[in-house]
Amino acid sequence: MDELTKRVIPCLDIKNGRVVKGINFVNLVDAGDPVQSAITYEENLADELCFLDITASSDNRDILIHLVEEIASKIFIPFTVGGGIRTLEDIRAVLQQGADKVSLNTAAFQRPEILTQASEIFGSQCIVCAIDSKFNPERNRYEIYLHGGRTPTGREALDWAKEAEERGAGEILLTSMDKDGTKDGFDIPILKMICENTNIPIIASGGAGNPEHMSEAILRGGADAVLAASIFHFGTYSIHETKLAMQEMGIKVRL
Repeated sequence: MDELTKRVIPCLDIKNGRVVKGINFVNLVDAGDPVQSAITYEENLADELCFLDITASSDNRDILIHLVEEIASKIFIPFTVGGGIRTLEDIRAVLQQGADKVSLNTAAFQRPEILTQASEIFGSQCIVCAIDSKFNPERNRYEIYLHGGRTPTGREALDWAKEAEERGAGEILLTSMDKDGTKDGFDIPILKMICENTNIPIIASGGAGNPEHMSEAILRGGADAVLAASIFHFGTYSIHETKLAMQEMGIKVRL
């Protein structure tokens, strides 16, 4: 896919081996079987698939490697895996099981050198730095949270995004905790700020409610890709419908 083509990426948030979806990172409801979901999304023209084991870090356990292997064996689109990945060995294992990219969040923040090491060993194109941010009204800035949104760090989001890029991350998955699951649109101010101050692709996440929101994230926010869960999992919109609507807005997509 050429780099002018904007990507639409469904996200499978996994808990206890099932796809779940919540609002603002809590009140999770079941949204189906991950393997079947993955197959359906590929058939429905997803450009990539993102698999996040959302409780691996907070439960302090390893990622569900058997699920990664099973999904990778059934789909042919690029596949990003995150959640509970802490070491270079973890990254190697996930890539060996068929993932194309690895998403690092808590581990990258706590030990930023892993981004440098991983990008040198595996190539920056497969290292995604996932950033969960929330607006702090008292300080009037966006700040980073770890452990699936449970742990505030007080660190400014743009500062960390720039460091992640410098250390070798090939892409940033930027999730707005304020917008997560609300379906009322992406957080354009932080998206725009990070897109304008970094030179790697930014995936917008958190808040997609309709294809117009996705178009807005690209046209106003500057995102290279849009990630969504609720609107796809529960059949509100199909990926194909979403892409057609985005194309009508003048965005180049793969159909």
